[in-house]
Amino acid sequence: MSDLVSILDGNTFLVSDDRGDIEPAPDAPTGLFSFDTRFLSTWVLTLGGARLHLLSADDAHSYQSQFFLAPGEPMHDLDTRVSLMRHRWISEGLAEQLTVFNHSRETIRLTVRVAMGTDFADLFEIKNVQPKQGRVTAEPGHNELRLVYQRAGFRRESLITSSTDAEVDAEGMTFHIRIGPHDEWNTLLHVAAVIRDTKGRDARAVLPLIGDRTPQVILAEQQELIDRAPKLGCDCGPLAGAYRRSLNDLAALRYQSITIGVRLIAAGLPWFMTLFGRDSIFTSLQILPFLPDLVPPTITILAGLQGTRIDDFRDEEPGKILHELRYGETAGFEEQPHSPYYGGADSTPLFVILLDEYERWTGDGRLVRQLEAQTRAALAWIDTYGDLLGTGYVWYRTRNPTTGLPNQCWKDSPDAITRADGGLPGFPRATCEIQGYAYDAKIRGARLARKFWNDPDYADRLEREAAELKARFNRDFWIEDGEYYALALDPEGRPVDALTSNIGHLLWSGIVDESRAGRIAEHLLGPRLFSGWGVRTLATGQSRYNPVGYHVGTVWPFDNSIIAWGLRRYGYREEAGQICEAILSASQHFGGRLPEAFAGYQRSLTEYPVQYPTACSPQAWSAGTPLLLLRVMLGLEPQQEHLIIDPMVPEGMGRIELLDIRGRWGTVDALGRSRGPHDPSRGH
Repeated sequence: MSDLVSILDGNTFLVSDDRGDIEPAPDAPTGLFSFDTRFLSTWVLTLGGARLHLLSADDAHSYQSQFFLAPGEPMHDLDTRVSLMRHRWISEGLAEQLTVFNHSRETIRLTVRVAMGTDFADLFEIKNVQPKQGRVTAEPGHNELRLVYQRAGFRRESLITSSTDAEVDAEGMTFHIRIGPHDEWNTLLHVAAVIRDTKGRDARAVLPLIGDRTPQVILAEQQELIDRAPKLGCDCGPLAGAYRRSLNDLAALRYQSITIGVRLIAAGLPWFMTLFGRDSIFTSLQILPFLPDLVPPTITILAGLQGTRIDDFRDEEPGKILHELRYGETAGFEEQPHSPYYGGADSTPLFVILLDEYERWTGDGRLVRQLEAQTRAALAWIDTYGDLLGTGYVWYRTRNPTTGLPNQCWKDSPDAITRADGGLPGFPRATCEIQGYAYDAKIRGARLARKFWNDPDYADRLEREAAELKARFNRDFWIEDGEYYALALDPEGRPVDALTSNIGHLLWSGIVDESRAGRIAEHLLGPRLFSGWGVRTLATGQSRYNPVGYHVGTVWPFDNSIIAWGLRRYGYREEAGQICEAILSASQHFGGRLPEAFAGYQRSLTEYPVQYPTACSPQAWSAGTPLLLLRVMLGLEPQQEHLIIDPMVPEGMGRIELLDIRGRWGTVDALGRSRGPHDPSRGH
């Protein structure tokens, strides 16, 4: 996907080739998408019937791009009379200003055509190609082309309009133009992505934030959010670049839900442009010190959509927090269970963790009191539906073997939960990091119960259960020979003995015995797990290790940010700094935008991290990674009405200054400086 260009605003996005063209691709995420539907699958510009070649492209802004094009084949002595510019931006659909320049001294006549079409594919249909069940029709009109998809009460439309006269047919628009000497011609094309409800109304027309989405409006909205974040001053170029890019991407990923009407952060382009339980919670945890205002909508929506019943199709259970919410055709007709889907065993304890962390930062006790019932229900789920085998652990096994997710932890690919010899355990499975989340949720739930719900007995019970879980976990998950924690337990309670990055999440949760933390830190920074660019998801030497395997050897920035946070919690500050340095060094090779994942090759093999071919970018929890790494390096920790600042900046990184950190204390500044001198040759 390296030669593709993408722009986005909220969960509306466009992916084209490097000329700005979109060609039919039933199995690739190219096109114009909004709310899980592809509204354009063909958008091809020709001049005189011929394709154009690229002179230059500018996609510096997330929401707009420009392409400069010329006819003919690129040659050393190219001297064309004509050039073209495509300036496009997201505007509740797509707006494209098309300009043709006449560089000659004579009047010229040209034929410009834009081929247009769409398959109205659902994102799930692109991942798993299948024929459409409904009917696509084209309705040419005066300077407009309406493409319509109808399947029972499900209706989507692409309304394409031109600001100048065009010959319109079912497959596009043709312009016969005349341009004077050294003059130009232009037209504005607009594609409205129309979502009809069951009564035929435009479902987005009633949303309060919908309006004239010009580049200026989008820029102003994004800048307003960025201006609320703390101001960073530092000597480290990669950190400064990653911080700026992360704030821009987080601003761009905000979208307004059709069904809910508030702004949320989409998980990642192209596959995950919607609300996810796990991803949204981790992103919220990462951004709390920087953009706390973005967190309450996520908490509130997750609480509002909390499971209330047993629904095998959706993996729903009382008290369970959703995994994923979709708006497309396959969800609407229940061909996929994502309306919403609850197939994640970790979202529920993570919800409790986020609510507590949010209050610790902001002092917003009102929200904690408001969500008491939902938080109690989440804690109850851990010990009831979550404990499938009655052993005191959280297990997972889908209730929906047809379309449900088999793996319901963050490493959810089919081969991710593996033994060292490559064997795959049966179901149910209890992965180690989820037990850590459950432990932390109980500890934090006890604090909330004691401080806000006036229920000390419940708090005492939760703390007692947490202590019992910690003791039991350290007995059953510890692999004595390797001195690390098992990835999971199988249905018989036997350890699944692969060495993985999950052990770093255990440090973050606090479930690791102090006497064992040092050995875990050694594993995480040892040559089997640490590539030099970050901690691999699976250690070298394991049978399924693959440096370009999705969860079996790649490096995930989000994963590393949680690991660094965990190392810091147990006092391994220098080790946490190593991870911070590695990930930030990697970021500069991606233009400051950390992708979903990158390859796990050893750093000594190459001077740059190797791209993972289908990584989402931008992705919310990757965008949140530099922010959490900043918190780790500066040692930011809320403590009642104060913010503790205990910096440990990696050697050679120089000065880091973060101004106007908002929280229950008002605003404070933090300053840290590495012990060694700043060395520009290191790229910092």
